[in-house]
Amino acid sequence: MHRTTVEDPAVSDGKSSDALDALFEGRPDMLSVRDVAELFHMSEKNVYVWLNRGTIPGYKIGATWHVLRDELKTTMLANRNLGGGKE
Repeated sequence: MHRTTVEDPAVSDGKSSDALDALFEGRPDMLSVRDVAELFHMSEKNVYVWLNRGTIPGYKIGATWHVLRDELKTTMLANRNLGGGKE
């Protein structure tokens, strides 16, 4: 079976992924709740809300949440606002 994919121009030209690469540069492969909070300049409490709602991907092991950097980048890229919306 042959699959055809349509590439998003913002992805194919690398602009969005380049910006995310810069944002995540130097970050470890696995991020803590504190890391995510610092990355987005928000409280750890709100990161827990996002994790529990499934807004961002994460893995709960015992009582500790872990976020894989590349999964977070993929989620951000997939859910970016490309503009054109009403203000």
